[in-house]
Amino acid sequence: MSTPNGTNPPDARSQIKDDGRDARLSFRRFAEHKMKREFKEEAIQKCAIHMKNFGQCAQDSGLLVVFNCRDLNRKINECMMEHNSPERFEAYLKDHEDELEKRTLKSKV
Repeated sequence: MSTPNGTNPPDARSQIKDDGRDARLSFRRFAEHKMKREFKEEAIQKCAIHMKNFGQCAQDSGLLVVFNCRDLNRKINECMMEHNSPERFEAYLKDHEDELEKRTLKSKV
């Protein structure tokens, strides 16, 4: 079906695709993504001792790592859940709103 001027009307799928593309390519999303990576790196640094302990246990245990190092793995997961939770990230974004705006403006230039 075409319009009176001979062009095809935009269908719903193309509109959804365009909306999704705008969200993916927005400068703010890009800046948030970079800040999320930095936030995750900070969480990894805070949990580094647990990761080191697990690595040592894994090296010592060989194939029995699943059984012997279960508690150390649980500590890593708990630490990462504490320091890398979505709620903490939202609080981090609120605390660093000015930095997010600077990065967004820098990206636009």
